[in-house]
Amino acid sequence: MWLPSALLCLCLPGCLSLTGPGYVNGIEGTTLRVHCQYDKGYKGYNKYWCRGQNDIECESIVETKGGEKVEQNGRVSIRDHAHNLTMTVTIEDLQEYDAGTYWCKIQTVWIWDAWSRDPAEQVKVHVTLATTAPLGTTLPPTTPTTLPLRTPALRLVIIRRNISTDMETSTCYPWCLISSLHFLLLVFLKLPLFLCMLCAVFWVNRPQRAAGER
Repeated sequence: MWLPSALLCLCLPGCLSLTGPGYVNGIEGTTLRVHCQYDKGYKGYNKYWCRGQNDIECESIVETKGGEKVEQNGRVSIRDHAHNLTMTVTIEDLQEYDAGTYWCKIQTVWIWDAWSRDPAEQVKVHVTLATTAPLGTTLPPTTPTTLPLRTPALRLVIIRRNISTDMETSTCYPWCLISSLHFLLLVFLKLPLFLCMLCAVFWVNRPQRAAGER
């Protein structure tokens, strides 16, 4: 009776003490880590991380090659921590398309390969979109699109200056006009008249002097 049970245990994923979180959630652009624990009987086996709806046809992404060395494939890396019987998968710069169904698996070798299956533990990865800027980042300063309005005090000073300028102009205008008219009269009327009178006086006095001498 123990043989069918053993074969059934070999065919069922996770039956040989391979456990994982089952579901993980990460934020877009951050680093996601998945930890799967295994039984001490699998301490010397290679571990790998694959993606697919089922563990039989899933596509391998990255796998260990013995020891505790980190193995990497693009943004995904895996490491076997044999001292605490844990395999750790790290996904850097998490993206929206990274969401899906994955499997923690242990590569095993059996005599009857047709009857055996690698122990596997399903892990569903969900990605939350980043809607806010991370802490510590600074946004570039924005340039105002509209010019600042003048303050009431500044506008009052400008209005007063305009009013005083207008008053000075309106006050100066009549005097400027009168002075210009006086200048025209002086040049074209008073000055010629004065010269004519002066010439007449000289002309009248000149014959009288000549007669007096005779």
